[in-house]
Amino acid sequence: MKITRVEAIPFAIPYTKPLRFASGEVHTADHVLVRVHTDEGLVGVAEAPPRPFTYGETQASIVAVIEQVFAPEIVGLPVTDREGIRDRLERTVANPAAKSAIDMAVWDVIGKSVGLPVTELLGGYTDRMAVAHMVGFAAPEKMVAEAERMRAEYGITTFKVKVGRRPFSLDVEACRALREGLGDDVELYVDGNRGWTASEAARALRAMEDLDLTLAEELCPADDVLSRRWLTGQSRIPVVADESATTPGEVTRELLGGSAHAISIKTARSGFTTSQRILFQSEGMGAEVVMGNQVDGQIGTLCTVTFGTAYSSTSRRAGELSNFLDMSDDLLTEPLEIVDGTVFVRQRPGLGIDIDEDKLAHYRQDR
Repeated sequence: MKITRVEAIPFAIPYTKPLRFASGEVHTADHVLVRVHTDEGLVGVAEAPPRPFTYGETQASIVAVIEQVFAPEIVGLPVTDREGIRDRLERTVANPAAKSAIDMAVWDVIGKSVGLPVTELLGGYTDRMAVAHMVGFAAPEKMVAEAERMRAEYGITTFKVKVGRRPFSLDVEACRALREGLGDDVELYVDGNRGWTASEAARALRAMEDLDLTLAEELCPADDVLSRRWLTGQSRIPVVADESATTPGEVTRELLGGSAHAISIKTARSGFTTSQRILFQSEGMGAEVVMGNQVDGQIGTLCTVTFGTAYSSTSRRAGELSNFLDMSDDLLTEPLEIVDGTVFVRQRPGLGIDIDEDKLAHYRQDR
């Protein structure tokens, strides 16, 4: 079975409220639906969410690189030639979301061809993941209200708090309000999106020592090599590398260099094939992992759940799986559900993605 065509369809779905964080804010899901077609009629589907303020990709650039560079490289290859496909995609630098969507769509085709869920092909460890919800910048009382709503309506008890504002006292106040408002039976961790300097981060962490934070993610820029080592060396909270650890090589650099204790894996930027490498590298070096979120829609979230449930170490912690709740609509015929703070993986061939063609026609941007 060979690849015959690769589609890249831009679509836009508004958020009901913007998600604000240190490196930018998102008002609309300007994403790209990627479809990999084969000569046996099977079609694999995935989603590419551009994050220009983090990785430099835009919706237009994803469509262009897929249509002009990646599709010509992989059309004609056997769909099972995952390593050959990855090798051809990696000849082009950067473009992580575009590469990842193609990779996951290929896995979707393979799962459909053998009649098995992709999560079983990857590892098949469990059938569900606990959910962590990201709380973006807002006034403390609004952040508490959002977290309380997520706990009441969906049973979510793990919250990732966006920090990185200047002055950092704004974030300290918000985290304190969340702990006081939610009590001690919820997990709180913070993500700076590279917004602080190391000295600001150190002061903020000291000011929050009594809040029982479990993780501190990407508090300062990846290029601040010595400052990051200094911060990580003194932090009593495990430091997570996110944007600084997008490849196995970067994982090695961050862990051996003393700049991180744990690694965030995002299938939206490393697909399934490279995410496996990142996971196994992290496990081999004794580092914990967390399944992150690139402000994915339901399609991307389903991909995260597919990978996260496949392995013991990726399913151990709550995954960031809920931000699609802030989208005004989505493209799946069968929406994802969060019940008692949990999302179940879909036990059907491939990824279990069925696109509502009427909704796609409504939201697509190329017609």
